[in-house]
Amino acid sequence: MRNLNFNHLRYFWAVAHEGSLTRAAGRMNLSQSALSVQIQKLEHQIGHPLFERAGKKLVLTEAGQIALDYADTVFKAGDEMMSTLEGRPLANRQILRVGALTTLSRNFQLEFLRPLVGRSDVELIVRSGNMRDLLAQLEAHTIDVVLANSAAPRDARSPLRNHLLNEQPVSLVGHPRADKRPFRFPEDLRTEPLLLPSLDSDIRVAFDRVLELAGVRPVILAEVDDMAMLRLMAREREGVTLVPPIVVRDELAAGILVEHWRIPEVTESFYAIVKKRRFPNRLLTDVLGIAEAAMQESPKR
Repeated sequence: MRNLNFNHLRYFWAVAHEGSLTRAAGRMNLSQSALSVQIQKLEHQIGHPLFERAGKKLVLTEAGQIALDYADTVFKAGDEMMSTLEGRPLANRQILRVGALTTLSRNFQLEFLRPLVGRSDVELIVRSGNMRDLLAQLEAHTIDVVLANSAAPRDARSPLRNHLLNEQPVSLVGHPRADKRPFRFPEDLRTEPLLLPSLDSDIRVAFDRVLELAGVRPVILAEVDDMAMLRLMAREREGVTLVPPIVVRDELAAGILVEHWRIPEVTESFYAIVKKRRFPNRLLTDVLGIAEAAMQESPKR
């Protein structure tokens, strides 16, 4: 960053946070044209465009998002310097922005992020949403990775990359049976109340296919599209629940629930979806490497 004009950087920083030349110009008592010239000078100096037009809006490019992260650090450092000199030191942190499907297992999310959790030099920002909205944020560089249980659609021209992180078995779980009877699959599903993921779930589609081939029409108690809610209902209701064991790991360990039957024909895959970048987030590179190494070392199911 030698020879960087920090006045230009501050002008860029103001525009990026305001999201508008007009608002930033008013805040800094400059004309829009003068502010635009300062931004152009910074772009020329670093050799990359920082904004692009989306209708009437200014949207950060990938280089712009990276520049903003560094600008935030630079100007935050000034605040930290003053705080330190005043006896109030602050931690300097790297940032990883994660998007996760609302329906995704919280236990899986925690396993993925565990290498970063508790690090004083890391700030984690986790946002939940549906696949469409999260992929739009990924495209706009406002998040670094999307965690999902299905791969993003892509073709040869797509900048998206799907990293398979884990494949989990899927089981029928429920409360221990008082009479100790073994669970008979699929026969018991003709009468046993069943809690299922919604029809939007890949594991639900695969499970329905298994039952159809077996000629079984189950008694469906509820269909739930949120794994956290499915976990709570499995704890509270009688019957059996179709779920990856990782979702109810704590309940299985405590004996609140037991695994009645593991279904070999059905598995759930977990993906980290990223956008190909010229400037990768180092935290993301590190945590992806750890997760993929663990996947390779884990025994095949």
